[in-house]
This record gives sequence, C-alpha cells and structure tokens, in this order.
Amino acid sequence: MYKRILLKVSGEQLAGEHDSGIDPKVVAWIAGEAKKVVEAGCQVVIIAGGGNMVRGAEVAGNGIKRVTADQMGMLSGLVNAIAMTDIFEANGVPTRCLSNLYASQVAENYSFRLAEKHLDGGRVVIVAGGIGRPYSTHDSAAVSIGLELDCDVVLKSTKVDGVFTADPEKDPNAQKIETLTYQEALENPEIRVMDRAAIGLASEQNMPIMVYKLDEPDALCRIVNGESVGTKITQ
Repeated sequence: MYKRILLKVSGEQLAGEHDSGIDPKVVAWIAGEAKKVVEAGCQVVIIAGGGNMVRGAEVAGNGIKRVTADQMGMLSGLVNAIAMTDIFEANGVPTRCLSNLYASQVAENYSFRLAEKHLDGGRVVIVAGGIGRPYSTHDSAAVSIGLELDCDVVLKSTKVDGVFTADPEKDPNAQKIETLTYQEALENPEIRVMDRAAIGLASEQNMPIMVYKLDEPDALCRIVNGESVGTKITQ
C-alpha cells in the first residue's frame, strides 16, 4: 500500500464541461475520492495546473515576456488551488493550500517542513504556483515536489484509462499500454501525457508515474492498494 501519493490534475479537467473556469462538481468528486484514500491511511499531495485560465507559453508575445507569461500561468494554478481548498473543506476533507508564489494573504508559503506537518496531521496538501520559477511546467513541478516530499508515486489524471497507442477518442483501434519505460515515453512522439522534462526528472530519480482516468470511481483507492490501474511508467 502506498503511504503518500502526489496527484497532478490539469486545469482543463477542473473546468469540467465548461470552456474555462472551475466546475465545483468536478472538484467535489476529486475531494470525495481523496477522502477515501486519506481515511485508508494514505497521505495526499495535489498539484493543479492552470490551463483552464492561462497557459503561460501560449500568452507570451505581443509585449508579454515569457517570464511574465509563465508567472500568469502559475497564478492561474494558485486560483485553482485556493478554490479546491475551499471545496475540499466543504466536503469534509481537511486541506491546506501551500504556495510557491509569495501570496500569504490567500495561502501559506510552501516549505517542505510545513507540508510534512500538514500531511502528518491528516490534511490534504494542495501545492500552488508550480515550483515558483518560469520555464517549468506544473507537470515538472509535480515530479519535483513528489520527490521533495518523498511520495511513493506521481499520479497523472487524464480523460482516458491510461496511455494508448493513439487517441482512443478518435481512433477505435487504439490499444491501451499497461506499462511503459521512461525511455519509451521519452522517445515516442505520440505519447504526450507529460512533458519531457517531467519524465526525464522522474527517470533520473526513479520516481514511478501512474496515468489513470480521473472520473473512474475508486481508482485512487485501487492504486493506493497496489492494484494495476491505468498505465505505469517506470524503469
């Protein structure tokens, strides 16, 4: 059984059926699944992307510097994180938002020791602002913080049940891949589940990555209990 997991959720997933913004029903669903895991004795760290509002690399230009654009993306992740914190708490899941951006009026400043304290106190920890530096995605932040907090696995939630040979929503012949090596994930241009920098860091430090379908009931519990869910990326 995993004792501590890190879950990376994309901003697009938080938008649910909307084109942008946050769908409270989606976040409440995630809270419910996380609650089961916490009650089973597993500690949970979450990182939310900001693509439902601002995707930094896409807004750079026309006078906006890349550093500024990336900061806008990190702020979008912070907006998602503080919203998730409220919704988790409203659904009976003790949660704290820790930010790698200095935003002490809305979130606690992130530190390893504070995150450990909250996790040991039975709280879900939502880390906002990526790693607080430009040119690093929320995916890379997920692996980096997963390593820093000594998580057992990094979970990347998606719309489908793992990694496939092609987009299963477009290609009915797409086949699910049960396991992948880091090298296969890095070399195959068709696999875009995480950016190359994130997978490369995971490979260097041998951090397993599990790709699974977000809205599959009890998937988190099954993963924590060691069952085969989605696609696992390892050495």
